[in-house]
This record gives sequence, C-alpha cells and structure tokens, in this order.
Amino acid sequence: MAASLKLDRIDLRILSHLQKNGRITNVELANAVNLSPSPCLIRVKRLEQAGYITGYSAQLDLSKLGDTLTVFTEVTLSDHHSDDFSRFEKAIRQVDEVIECHLVSGGYDYLLKFVARGVNHYQSLMEDLLERNLGIEKYFSYIVIKSPFIKTHYPIDRLFNSSS
Repeated sequence: MAASLKLDRIDLRILSHLQKNGRITNVELANAVNLSPSPCLIRVKRLEQAGYITGYSAQLDLSKLGDTLTVFTEVTLSDHHSDDFSRFEKAIRQVDEVIECHLVSGGYDYLLKFVARGVNHYQSLMEDLLERNLGIEKYFSYIVIKSPFIKTHYPIDRLFNSSS
C-alpha cells in the first residue's frame, strides 16, 4: 500500500461519488467532479493504489433470493489478553454468515452481524462457535424484525468538511 495521500476536495468528491455508484463511467465521474477524464482517471488510480478505495461490489436484495434472518450478537470473551482477541477474530473471520465484526467498548467485547437462513441456522452457528472453545463467556442475540433503511455510503462531505 502506498503512503498516505493528502486528499483535496476533488479527491473527496470522487470518493463520495464512487461509493454511491461504483459503476459510474470515468467520463460521468469526471463531469460530476468538474475534471477532464484523464486527470480524473489518474486520481482514481492513485486513490486505489493508496488503499482509499478497497474494492467495488454489487449491493444485493437478499429478500429476492429467499427468506433470511439478520441477527446482531453481543459477545463477551472470558479472558482479555491480546492472544484471546486474535484467536477469536481469526475464527470469526472464517464464518461466512458473519458479515460484520466490531470490537467495541462498553459492556461486551464484540458486536457481530449475522445473516442466516433462519433461527435454527443461526443457533447452529452459535453452537459451533461455542464448541470450538474460542473463549466466549456469554452472548446475547438480537433478531432484526425490520430494517427501515440501510445506508451503504458514508457521509464524506459531513465527516471531512468537503463541499459537493
């Protein structure tokens, strides 16, 4: 990964547009950020090489594929040494149904987001994790009933004082 870049407002606008539409053409992106296509493409490549852009993906509507269950799970580890955290994180990274993992402060250690076929599937995932002796002391599950919205982009303009 290249050294950290000093980003200007145009770089931030490029990032803002790309996260909302990763399929935008370079010409459309250049027009949106008031650049000509060649310098725009150079900036995008530079942002990719520096690691600001980590990939491009499609957003899926899972409900079109079938019924799924989203579960947020609070996990508390029994021991809190760096090896305990590393072991847990290495194992949880291998569980495809865990789509987010956050080490948090507060009353528990990790907040996980699972996507499963249903309650039984989720419970079998948790039982498997418990049987693997990963140091899980306790966990609490929160089944999502409804997600009124899920934002898939960051408010770059507000976070980094950039103008659109």
